[in-house]
Amino acid sequence: MTLPNTLQLASLHNALDQWFEDTARDLPWREPDCSAWGILVSEVMLQQTPVVRVLPVWLDWMERWPTPADLANEPSGEAVRHWGRLGYPRRALRLHAAAVALREQHGGLVPDNYDELLGLPGVGSYTAAAVAAFAFGRRETVVDTNIRRVHARLFAGSALPAPTLTAAEMRLAESLLPLDPELSVRWNASVMELGAMVCTARSPKCSDCPVRASCAWLAAGEPPPSYTPKGQSWHGTDRQVRGAVMAVLREAAAPVPREMFEQAPADLGFAPSGVGIPLAALHRLNSAPEQLERALDGLLTDGLAEMHDGGLRLPA
Repeated sequence: MTLPNTLQLASLHNALDQWFEDTARDLPWREPDCSAWGILVSEVMLQQTPVVRVLPVWLDWMERWPTPADLANEPSGEAVRHWGRLGYPRRALRLHAAAVALREQHGGLVPDNYDELLGLPGVGSYTAAAVAAFAFGRRETVVDTNIRRVHARLFAGSALPAPTLTAAEMRLAESLLPLDPELSVRWNASVMELGAMVCTARSPKCSDCPVRASCAWLAAGEPPPSYTPKGQSWHGTDRQVRGAVMAVLREAAAPVPREMFEQAPADLGFAPSGVGIPLAALHRLNSAPEQLERALDGLLTDGLAEMHDGGLRLPA
């Protein structure tokens, strides 16, 4: 790996900074008046989830709960209910727990530094760095999947980064970060945007890349990846069944008896309505009884559901 010298790095910083200013997507959590809470919510929602799916849910959350205290004052089940179909709904529970911690330990305000952010429930090193940078202008090394891919191609000449984040990648990211805090924030954002919109995992748009002349991967002739990324399966998996059960619980206004999940109701010739719609979708999966049992028991164990009056409901 050949690292850029000081002048080359400054040229990369300027090129991406100008490209970002000219082409960056207009996203509400990038607006100057977006609160630190809004940025924290967006960072949690965007984990493993594309912007197009996050945007309507984020807008709903910010209208419903514009401050941490607004969410903290609601039952955690409401966070899960309004998480919708974003997937990985435990993130909703973590955000609710973080909101409670912000209300009780931080005066209802999102802390402005990495260490205190890292102390919030469900906030890991990436989220703490991203919120410190994007909400408070801190000079933090932000490394997500998109940034890792850009760094791998631009500097290492590899089609994809290693399957898991390495210490060497973090050292590289730290060495590339501009010393000026304001420019460092824009660098983090611009590299992330480049990975999301141009330097994508599949079919990268190299002709649109503002730093293609410096790309080691292009110079090497675009060698293929050294491994085949494992896609996340969905159909027929426990995750699909859990998602179908969660759809029932989000729709239900009262606890749902366990047998309603396990046995389809008799067909009376009427189209399902209300909670019957997600129940019908669950039954159409024809999942094995033991798979459904794992889903129900797993949701109870994870705190995404609870038993009440003989039925399952979202947590109170």
